[in-house]
Amino acid sequence: MLLERWGRCSPVSMRPGRARSAAGVSGRSESTNSHLLSLLTATLSNMWSNAVRTGAAQASEAADAVTAELTAMLARFTALATTDSTEPAADGVRIDRIAVLEQIKAAAAAAQHAEMVGFARAQVETHLAQTGAGGLDPAAVGRGIADQIALACRVSPYHGSRRLGVARALDVDLPATAELLAAGRISEHVAELVVSETRHLDNEQRRLVDKQLAEAGLEELSPRGAAALARKHAYEADPAGYLARGRTARADRRVSLRPAPDTMSTLSGLLPVEQGVACFAALRARTDTIVATGDARTRDQIMADTLVERLTGQATATDVNVEVGIVVPLDSLLDPDHGGTAEIVGHGPVPVGIAHDVLTSTAGRRWWRRLFTAPEGGPLIGADPRRRRFDGVLAHLITIRDGGRCRDPFCDAPIRHLDHIRPYRSGGPTSYTNGRGVCARGNHVREMPGWHVEVVADGLGRQPHTVRTTTPTGHTYLSTAGPAP
Repeated sequence: MLLERWGRCSPVSMRPGRARSAAGVSGRSESTNSHLLSLLTATLSNMWSNAVRTGAAQASEAADAVTAELTAMLARFTALATTDSTEPAADGVRIDRIAVLEQIKAAAAAAQHAEMVGFARAQVETHLAQTGAGGLDPAAVGRGIADQIALACRVSPYHGSRRLGVARALDVDLPATAELLAAGRISEHVAELVVSETRHLDNEQRRLVDKQLAEAGLEELSPRGAAALARKHAYEADPAGYLARGRTARADRRVSLRPAPDTMSTLSGLLPVEQGVACFAALRARTDTIVATGDARTRDQIMADTLVERLTGQATATDVNVEVGIVVPLDSLLDPDHGGTAEIVGHGPVPVGIAHDVLTSTAGRRWWRRLFTAPEGGPLIGADPRRRRFDGVLAHLITIRDGGRCRDPFCDAPIRHLDHIRPYRSGGPTSYTNGRGVCARGNHVREMPGWHVEVVADGLGRQPHTVRTTTPTGHTYLSTAGPAP
């Protein structure tokens, strides 16, 4: 059952595409421009075949050959990307190239999906063997698989899980859609939309919808049209399940905050539709009232200020309770005019002038902490614990050093745990150099067999605090604390 959960790794048959018009790939450049697509399609077919081969030697040999092929193609793409764009070429030829490159993007996504499914299956087999030997809790089977994929793709673990989920769904339940993607006849975005719109269906229902979409000409539809058609067939396949999905989605309501350019941030809420409409209507009604008094602010500014005031209970939006960590080079302690940069935990660096404006303009409570760096802009080396309300100078310093974000490579999730890099049970000290901020998921994954985390630079000298993560496959990834000013 667990192996089936991660996919069958069944080969994908390649159906010939429909005849293309000049809007797609024209005859005058098809032989030249489609060479890379044909090569990639052949490589994809080999990948699916290799996924079902047995024997460690065969798998290793095949993987090396495919990697060499892909590396050669990457070099060719790099050469194309660096070619002088002013080189003479007919406009129609350039459109043909653009069309083929778009097909290649889709086929490359399908090839990557094949590797993801094959990797996940092999990892589950390894986990099951470890469970049978008593070295792994059965509840942990599958943990860390998507995280390794995320590291390879240079994306967050969340997106790694999402990509693996899409790959598995296309492999197990949506073979026709997967076939279109592999042939470059639909985009990866359209394939993801089909996966999303059919996620509440069981395997049999999903395959039925997949067949209906292929017969209806999925490759001829826009992304919005493809999603609408998939939604229609999914509803017809299971009306009760579709309604249940809408009710279940309400359990996923949440609020999130993420940085935006120019010292701004985006606060968003995923709410049931009637609640979202009610919130927006209330803000708009209050804005209408304030505008009628002659307020000089724009409507958007009034709505934003009203949101802050109602959520925080403040009299005005600017009267926030603020803590800004002022990162100060030691040079600045000797030269008051030297300047510095402020770090807002969970957001990132802001100009010191902005931080000064916030601290001087707010009527709310204010705290500040002086953080010292080595001379000439070195890394953080110490802190001055001059704050009435704190939960530990060391914890706060590590959080600020790591920018309030998980230190696992490519993961931007908020810090939930302060982790001992060298485990405490192994004698690791509770210290600035041995600590790092991580998300809950990252802290659990590192406990899986084969994972190793170590400090390669303590951050006390000229080099920032650096951590090396080694995965079960032996791949290594570095994570460096954000640059100090």
